Amino acid sequence: MKVAVILKHAVVTVRIYGELTTKCCHIRLASMSSIFTIELPADVCCSVGGGGGCYQTSVCVWQREAVTHCLRVCLCVCVERERERTLQVGAGTGPGEQSVVRGGSMASSHGRNDVRFADWMASLPPSMHTIPLTNLAIPGSHDSFSFYIDEASPVGPEQPETVQNFVSVFGTVAKKLMRKWLATQTMNFNSQLEAGVRFFDLRISTKPRDPDNELFFAHGLFSATVREGLEQISSFLSAHAREVVFLDFNHFYGVQNLHHEKLVAMLKEVFGEKLCPVVFAQEVSLQYLWEKEFQVLVFYHHPMALEVPFLWPGQMMPSPWANTTDPEKLVQFLQASVTDRRRKGTFFVSQVVLTPKASTVMKGVASGLRETITERALPGMMQWIRSQRPGESGINIITADFVELGEFISAVITLNYHLDDEDDDAT
Repeated sequence: MKVAVILKHAVVTVRIYGELTTKCCHIRLASMSSIFTIELPADVCCSVGGGGGCYQTSVCVWQREAVTHCLRVCLCVCVERERERTLQVGAGTGPGEQSVVRGGSMASSHGRNDVRFADWMASLPPSMHTIPLTNLAIPGSHDSFSFYIDEASPVGPEQPETVQNFVSVFGTVAKKLMRKWLATQTMNFNSQLEAGVRFFDLRISTKPRDPDNELFFAHGLFSATVREGLEQISSFLSAHAREVVFLDFNHFYGVQNLHHEKLVAMLKEVFGEKLCPVVFAQEVSLQYLWEKEFQVLVFYHHPMALEVPFLWPGQMMPSPWANTTDPEKLVQFLQASVTDRRRKGTFFVSQVVLTPKASTVMKGVASGLRETITERALPGMMQWIRSQRPGESGINIITADFVELGEFISAVITLNYHLDDEDDDAT
């Protein structure tokens, strides 16, 4: 028997595939990166096996052998032979939000069919296929490569002298502390893609005195080689022919002309015919890309972009940065930026990202970015995201740290269905 689950505030939805028996009282399952157990009372399990019904009971949700949620709920069960068995659990305090993830899928309150996040673009309704991608809501990750930080690597050339001195004195201990604040993601490229991320924030660096002139992703410390990351992305795209990614190369550290030429050659070699040449941004829709079999848009914040047909100039992907630790100031900045966006006629990134100050790091030096800042600010950030709408005067690409938190990805993707609702209202 297979089971999929989603936890969303006070709503638990369990989808069961297969027969239910009196032994089902403890259903153990994996959901994303966590392990959950749904504990159902024996009388409910027996009743489900007998044909269904509604029951007042409690459901406890276990995570890593500890109870995290216990809800007083009404269980409504419908069992039909030879079809999937569905058990929905809704808290009695209110309707709850109905856009949920189940086993890597999205079920929308708008009544659409389940959408696998790995293929969410391909699964959008036909009415959205011809909408410019500048007008769709697209989830992205900030410092996308930072799931891997090499603590054995030297400090990045962009780091100030104070950081260089700190590492020279404290060595590995300093790098371990740095990693807690430099790593903004936990999922690798493939996992991000499978989860629905389609925009990648990429920062490139060379290593000092490297005879191979290798290119690395870097954020304070070095990450994986650029080739490793690009090949992982290309493999996903080959398996998902109707998905599209945005690669935003926006910082270059210690990169000379020969390195840029090497990177351009690498992009050609890895992606080949998947690369989309530069056109007017408003021309680029899913339908346009599918017809031409393009899957990759590369944005390049360097003059080299003017010399290569498939390098989109960086100014076509503006990404204003709030540079604040204050959630309220961030929301104000994001809203003002979206309002200003309508005059640009380009793709547009809203960075739902808080940036720690030196004093913030010192106070939570051992805790790290996720615990000290990201998780605490998450409710307010998610509230802002859910209040937005895509479109010519709305949001476009939204990036975040630790994209697995707070159902960020599903919340952004779900915004697209408001476009369909607006069309329905118009008719």
